[in-house]
This record gives sequence, structure tokens and C-alpha cells, in this order.
Amino acid sequence: MGNVQAIIDLPEELYLSLSASGLTKERIASESRKLLALKYFKEKVLSLGRAAELSGLSKWDFIEYISENDVPVVDYDQDEISREIKTAENLTERLKK
Repeated sequence: MGNVQAIIDLPEELYLSLSASGLTKERIASESRKLLALKYFKEKVLSLGRAAELSGLSKWDFIEYISENDVPVVDYDQDEISREIKTAENLTERLKK
């Protein structure tokens, strides 16, 4: 399957301000992809793997990126935590047998 382009239109003055700060079109596009991936991962629209793919980073680099932006890699609610603990306890009991 191929790629689909999503284009961001920037007012020329805004682009000139960004480029005066040393940002190239490629850097703006790269940062935009990472921020979109961060947002959609945080909102649980994308999985970790798909968000990493969108960001253009490896999965491990994306984990580091989201951690730097105070987004938890694992975000369980209380019920999910309880189920995980129960599963771990059950596995521990089985291993003892």
C-alpha cells in the first residue's frame, strides 16, 4: 500500500519566522508528525506501534519521546490494574505447582 500526503498550509510570514529560527520545511514536517503521533497516542486513537510509525521514529525512540512529553506509555485505569495483578498472581500460583 502506498503513502498519502497530508499538506499543511502555513502563512508565508509564519513560515519566514520559522525558517529564520533555522527550521526547514523538512524539520517542520517532522516535528508536526511527531506532535500528531503524540496527540493521537495520548487520546488512544493510535496504538503505540502505529503512533511510532506516524512519528517516523522507532518504537523505542517514540517511547522516549512521549516520556519526555509526560505522556505515560502505559495508562491503565483501576479495573485494568486489578485484572493485571490478578493475572500475575494466577501465573505465580501456576509456576509454584
